[in-house]
Amino acid sequence: MKKRSKLASAGILTLAALTLAACNKSANNSDDTKTVKKFPVETPEKNVKNGGTVKVAVVTDTPFSGIFSQELSSEDVDSMVAAPGQETLFDSDDQYGVTDKGPATRKLDPKKKTITINIKKGVKWSDGKQVVAKDFEYAYEILANKDTACPRYSSQFEVLKGLKEYHEGKAKTISGIEMPDGENGRKVVLHCSALNPSMSNAGSRSLWEAVEPYHYLKDIPFSKLKSSDRIRKNPLFFGPFKIEKLVRGQSATWVPNKYYWRGKPKLDKVVISVVSPNSASQAIKSHKFDIIPVINTQWPQVKNTKNVNFIAQIPIAYHYLGFKVGKWDAEKSKNVMNPNAKMNNKALRQAIGYAMNVDAVNKRYTYGLTFRVKTLVPEKFGDYFDKTEKGYNYDLKKANQILDKAGYKKKGKWRVQPNGKTLVIHFAAMSGDTTQEPIVQNYLQQWHKVGLNVQLSTGRLIEHNSFYDKLQHDNKGIDMYLAGWSTPTEPSPHPYYSESAPFNMTRFVTAKNNQLLDEINSQKAFNHDYRVKKFHEWQRYMNEEAYVIPVDNSYQIFAVNDKISGYSLKPSKQNNNHPLWNEVGFTK
Repeated sequence: MKKRSKLASAGILTLAALTLAACNKSANNSDDTKTVKKFPVETPEKNVKNGGTVKVAVVTDTPFSGIFSQELSSEDVDSMVAAPGQETLFDSDDQYGVTDKGPATRKLDPKKKTITINIKKGVKWSDGKQVVAKDFEYAYEILANKDTACPRYSSQFEVLKGLKEYHEGKAKTISGIEMPDGENGRKVVLHCSALNPSMSNAGSRSLWEAVEPYHYLKDIPFSKLKSSDRIRKNPLFFGPFKIEKLVRGQSATWVPNKYYWRGKPKLDKVVISVVSPNSASQAIKSHKFDIIPVINTQWPQVKNTKNVNFIAQIPIAYHYLGFKVGKWDAEKSKNVMNPNAKMNNKALRQAIGYAMNVDAVNKRYTYGLTFRVKTLVPEKFGDYFDKTEKGYNYDLKKANQILDKAGYKKKGKWRVQPNGKTLVIHFAAMSGDTTQEPIVQNYLQQWHKVGLNVQLSTGRLIEHNSFYDKLQHDNKGIDMYLAGWSTPTEPSPHPYYSESAPFNMTRFVTAKNNQLLDEINSQKAFNHDYRVKKFHEWQRYMNEEAYVIPVDNSYQIFAVNDKISGYSLKPSKQNNNHPLWNEVGFTK
């Protein structure tokens, strides 16, 4: 899970509008799904020539953090900047099932409860060293060692024997990782307490899929890895490109990794630069970049641009409203809920959800091309998505009724708590493009209409990096917040919402949630119908409890120079959720 499994920035994540045909329609999944089919998911296939520099834009209003480690980074922007070099071990088909075409193969043996991984010969780091078994074990150590404070670790990984003991400092090694041919061999056997159905997919969060160069990083203490120059300035990758020049937070220049196992890339250079959301449309119209995301609120400004191909997809992502009801206990590595927290009242949370006019906002600001989502499981996951759920549609009358019944009585303009005390709710939202401020102000007005005194935390929108820092450190000035996920390609919600997940930044913990998450990844869940049933139960439960309220998702569209071929959004032509950069080139 970066917050792609990584945190995605609400208002900044490039969830883009698609077509003019949909601009005058209200936002809804069925109409928009029909619309997106009119756009290709990849550039036209043409013969490409060798050479040339591709200029790529990453749209964000803040510098990228530049943590080039898949374990330690939690930002979607870092993943975008690292894409030309950063791959995982496994490729997938278009349904996200693992194939044998990637840097490594894996075989699951449910009877023996083992997973055998074979790294292919010739898969080399950009310094020429073969990727070996120890590099895989080392990635697990980074993930689980307490000194790294890795945001991705959760108990879901503890199906690997010995990982829990290593995480708790009770063991110096991870007993479940076997390297039959030694640390410098290419074979790894993982011994698990049980295998679960999520392991069949690329992007599983029961099985880590990245490697790190042990020979290059081994002398750096775990506590200093995240800030080290070998992670932040001079990282090694085994993908098609390596970093030639880095301007911290602003740009990265990539040149071919001559050791790349799939063959020499077509391009001479890839330059990735940060662009402000407010400058994105002009950058597209002036052809400043060869590849640039479109911001859906700016679609009318760019839709007629010539000499570009617009390619698009609906990403596995969503924005959500979260309510702070506890804190993270670093000592015990788990979320601890506070039953007396201000927002720990289901009626209050539900009323806030019903007061949000999400459909109207999307129609007004994104031309109907962003759509309200009704559960916390993206529709792209097929059967696992519960299409019967209605989510939180706009209903001010219902919001008022819920508050009245729960004892949130009005005392003048504002409602007070059931115990009669003053109620002030501090709401955090990120800065973004020019529409972010009016959208947030609209939601504030909606909550004011039902008598809730909701105010912006810090009095203004919060810069992206500061926003997530405050959330992860449970800042006392935040009661609820608007954020977003770009989720893994395996649908299990465990990495975001479990008791042991640092990414569960609302800090809610219930026995029922724990039970449902465990059942979703249980042995019984190898039965597809059973797993679907448990996914549906979880979505209904989450909508009822409303610790996290699903808000919306959008089409993701890219403007690509029409002289470029090989850039694809199809899962089978990607690795680590990004196009295979060795295939990208200029047409002859």
